[in-house]
Amino acid sequence: MGQQEKKMSDLDFTEEEIERYARHITLPQVGGIGQRKLMNAKVLIIGAGGLGSPLLLYLAAAGVGTIGIIDDDKVELSNLQRQIIHSNANINAYKTDSAKEAILAINPNINVVTYKEKFSINNAENLVKDYEIIADGSDNFGTRFLANDVCFFAKKTLVSAAILRFEGQISTYSPHKDANCCYRCLWPEPPPKGLIASCGEAGVFGALAGSIGSIQSIEILKEILGIGKSLNNYLIIFDTLSAEMRKVKINKDDNCKLCGSKPKITKINNHKDYS
Repeated sequence: MGQQEKKMSDLDFTEEEIERYARHITLPQVGGIGQRKLMNAKVLIIGAGGLGSPLLLYLAAAGVGTIGIIDDDKVELSNLQRQIIHSNANINAYKTDSAKEAILAINPNINVVTYKEKFSINNAENLVKDYEIIADGSDNFGTRFLANDVCFFAKKTLVSAAILRFEGQISTYSPHKDANCCYRCLWPEPPPKGLIASCGEAGVFGALAGSIGSIQSIEILKEILGIGKSLNNYLIIFDTLSAEMRKVKINKDDNCKLCGSKPKITKINNHKDYS
């Protein structure tokens, strides 16, 4: 088969796929080629909670071909205020199983891989190698820093988001491309334990998770498609109470201990476990 024939064959869609993804295929910036990119993409989601819920649903609806979910928690009643991928019927079930069920109910044509374990220094390297983009929807600094460090060494794009009370933040980190900054350029080290309360301690506005998780899905889809302006080197901050969304420039830190000119963290084994 010639190269041109192969390209045409790669864009063959079933009638069901054409109908399912019609609104994407109609977009000039996506089209058949873009939709095929989405269907061939592999994305790992860290956390099937508040951020992971809308993120997983929209990636599945968009037709992202392989979605990995890592989470060791089980669904609790208190989760349902914001974790819209889960339901009353799935209380006490593993979040990975509950999320997979909801995803496949939306789009049964995708491949969902679940990991009922905590994202840790022991498994992170092995997990991320099989995916193109990593999405961090965790609720603690230890996981965020580990995701950043392992993605840096694995040369993977990281789309990281966080929410607390009424405020959310999101950015994209691809320091292996075009000398972009990494998460440590913004936050060199985690804050001392106890300084910043967790969502469980301080609370979180439920609908905020939907807003930030949805933006996270948008940025991941843009990265896969190669369209629009990336959030690399920028941070979006959304304050729900003031109804203000700010986009802040992040400058690469030449003294960053990970991606700076004289790094102190030179391999993932140098990563300090902050959990």
